[in-house]
Formats: sequence, structure tokens, C-alpha cells
Amino acid sequence: MTEIQYDVVIVGAGMVGASLASLLSRCGFSVALVEAREPVAFDNDADVGLRVSAISPGSAAVLEQAGAWKLISGQRCRPYRRMQVEDGTDSEAEPLLFDAPAFNMERLGTIVENDLVQWSLWQVVDAGGLVEIFCPDQLDRIEVHDDRSLVSLNSGKSISTSLVVGADGASSQVRKAAGIRQDHWAYNQHGLVAVVKKQKPNPGVAWQRFLSGGPLAFLPLEDGRSSIVWTLPSIEAGQMLKLDDESFMAALDTASIGWLGEVEHCGPRAAFPLSMRLSDRYAARRTVLMGDAAHVVHPLAGQGVNLGFADAAALAEILVGARIAGNDIGSAKILQKYDRWRRAESEAMAFGMHALRSFFTIDALSPIRKAGLAIVKRSWTVKDMFLQRAAGVGRNAPALATGVTLRSLMHPTTLP
Repeated sequence: MTEIQYDVVIVGAGMVGASLASLLSRCGFSVALVEAREPVAFDNDADVGLRVSAISPGSAAVLEQAGAWKLISGQRCRPYRRMQVEDGTDSEAEPLLFDAPAFNMERLGTIVENDLVQWSLWQVVDAGGLVEIFCPDQLDRIEVHDDRSLVSLNSGKSISTSLVVGADGASSQVRKAAGIRQDHWAYNQHGLVAVVKKQKPNPGVAWQRFLSGGPLAFLPLEDGRSSIVWTLPSIEAGQMLKLDDESFMAALDTASIGWLGEVEHCGPRAAFPLSMRLSDRYAARRTVLMGDAAHVVHPLAGQGVNLGFADAAALAEILVGARIAGNDIGSAKILQKYDRWRRAESEAMAFGMHALRSFFTIDALSPIRKAGLAIVKRSWTVKDMFLQRAAGVGRNAPALATGVTLRSLMHPTTLP
């Protein structure tokens, strides 16, 4: 059987895998992308999907270099410039506000449907002609040799490559093939999602109220409605799904304490289990993991997909540097650099969200929570540090997230 040769094979063409494929192909790498099914075409005339993401400015910069942000921003999406956080367990507490202009930021983020991001990236990698797409197809096995890996697909095709990237989700076959262990924490919580219309349109504010069972978030949509994510104990979430619309809207009114008035309409509801998953390493022989294949964090601050885009940008930065230096892009030294960088960042975010969840849901911590929030409210420095990390442009952010272009990566002398 003839082996097809590529620099990089990416298994999984979700948002993270497809973004990496586009970035690397635009840097001159030969890239193969393996995906089980082509995404459904995005319909701008259909109703808003239930799954949305808060795309950080850093992730938007990465998507721009991947060639997809223009397609995304040209359709329905909603930038937001204010974040309002309320402690629902303390009725006397003033809300915690984050305003983008106060920190010299154009926006805090952009609410985008996952289906739009996925479809836009697929259009880029498919139309560009620089990525070889194997779809529909799936991973069968990986044979790792000293100088290359041999990837066998269910179709019978074999691909020889310097590096295999697992971007194939939380149940990653690449991770299992590499023998990488993963720790799993189940929260016994579900995230209930829906699109709702209140009496007043959402003015572009990401509003979040922390309740004893978990946070309730209203994320602004282009037409003035909000996409909600309501974290609830699993049993309670199941009960909420069974309520008729009128009863559910009444419960939502109570939980949102009249913010923007009463709920006038609610679309279909769904709920998904919440957990935290962390792989004990992100690299093995000629293999790396990224996105949900490497880590799954609590959606408290909406950082899951942003961590994945940062993984893609970081790996692209490392591989471009390795090629410039004449190094083997699949060598242990190169991949260990990625592992140390991204594992440190992801674990800091994951355990930070884990602690924040406990901070707001354990009643005994109420006095500490009140004191901590007071400190954050008074400190511009603390707020700025929080926003820089949430925006994806903090101290350890990949260069592409901070506005550096692919061209500058490939020609380092042009970097400032």
C-alpha cells in the first residue's frame, strides 16, 4: 500500500482542529485533516442554535489569521463590551462590573454560534486547497517510529507524518492510542441552555448571577435576545426540562430577579452534563493533544473553546519556530515545549474555575466570598489581570492571540 506523506496529520476537524489546519497550511506545512462527518451548512435564516461560545479577542485574532473571522463576523454574532456579575446569595451586594473601554479594550468578547464558527473554518480549509481532507473517514490505528508515524484510516488509506495532532474531542481516540491518562471530575451538574426573549432587549451585556445551585448567565445575541446557560444540579436540571414553557419562564424570572424585565418567550431547551477533564500530559511520541482531547473545563467563564484556540495558536508558533531552526517538528524536545506551555495554562484555568465554582456554591464560604469580591471591585489592577486572561491576551498568550501575524511568525525579523 502506498503511503501518503504529510508534515502534520490532524484527527478531528472541529473548531480547534480546523483552525490549526488552516494556520499550519498557511505557514507552508503539508496538512492532512481527518474527520468523520462534514459539518452541516450554516443557515443564517434559521433560528439561533443552542450552543454558543463567547469568543475572546485573543481567539478572534487567531481566527483572523486562520482566515475565518471575516466570514464569522459578517454573519450573526454579537460583540459585548460589559460584563455584570452578581452574587445571588447576597442580596445587599453591589454587582461587579467590567467595562471594556475602561481597560482600553474594544470589546470583552463576541457571542457566536458554534455551528457558524465550525462551518466558517470548514469553508476556509476546504476552499483554500492547502489542506487534504479525509472525510468521511476515521482513525484506525497509529504506528509510531523513530522518524515518523504511520496513521491508518478506516478507509484503508495510510498516511506517513512527522506529527499526529489529536483534536478529536473528550473521547479522543488519539489520546487513547498514545496511552495518555486523563483525570475526570464529575460535578453532578448540568448546563441548561435556551434562547430567551425578555421585555427589554439585551443591550450587549454578558450578565451572570451566582446562585446556590450554580451560575445563571445571559449572553447577548444580535437580535436583542439572550442565550442562557443555567448551571443546575443534575436532578433539578431534569425537572426544569420537563416544565411547560410558562412554568419554566416563571422560574427563570425568579432566578434572574427581573433583569431586563420578564421573560416573554423561550425557545427549545436542552441540558448537558458538566465535568472537568485533565490529561496528565499533552504530548507523547510524535503526538500532541489539544482542545477537549487534552482538557475540558467547567464552562463558568466560557473559556473552554478559547483554551482550544490558544492551543492551536501555540502549537503553530512552536512548529514554525522549529522549522525555521531546522528541527524535527515531531521531536520530543519540540513537543515538550508545547506540553509545558499549554498544560500549565489549561490547568491554571481549570482549577481556577473549579475553585470559583466552590467559592460561590458553598454557603460556609460566604464571608470570604464577600470580602474577595469587595477587593476585586476596588482594585483596577486585579480587574485588569482578570480581563487580560479572559480576553486571551495575558502574559503567556500565544503571539497570534496578541496581534502578531503568520507572516511575522515565519519571518521573525519583522517582529517588533
